[in-house]
Amino acid sequence: MLLFPGMTQLDLTGPYEVFCRMPDTSVSLLSATTEPVRTEWGLTITPDRAFADCETQDILCVPGGWGVNDQLENEELLAFLRAHDGRARYLTSVCSGSLILGAAGLLKGYRATTHWMSHGLLHLLGALDRTARQIEDTSIDAWHAAIDLRRD
Repeated sequence: MLLFPGMTQLDLTGPYEVFCRMPDTSVSLLSATTEPVRTEWGLTITPDRAFADCETQDILCVPGGWGVNDQLENEELLAFLRAHDGRARYLTSVCSGSLILGAAGLLKGYRATTHWMSHGLLHLLGALDRTARQIEDTSIDAWHAAIDLRRD
């Protein structure tokens, strides 16, 4: 699970709760440093490890939130994600976290979705944008997903 300043806490902790309940699974909170990270509303979460101290992860999940915009040019984070392309079993995101995957170049040619306010940006990042609430694209070994929280 990736942490960055200004992320939406629920986008992180919702999937975290699910992953932690999976048998034989270890979940780590990863960030650029091990310094505490503040969410968009001020909750502070402490990472377990820094990117530089991480081996290849089996699953990476990128949360969304107001802090996404600042991460779209965060080369350290984007390089960390790129290093997992083709190596991680799953590359996933929640809500606007898909924009970070796109900025890393990981959505080119894939169907993706995001928060309705950011939906128009996906094509600028190479994604084949869709209006579905959830996307699974398994045409290569990685799975790219994002959840759109818009009401129907």
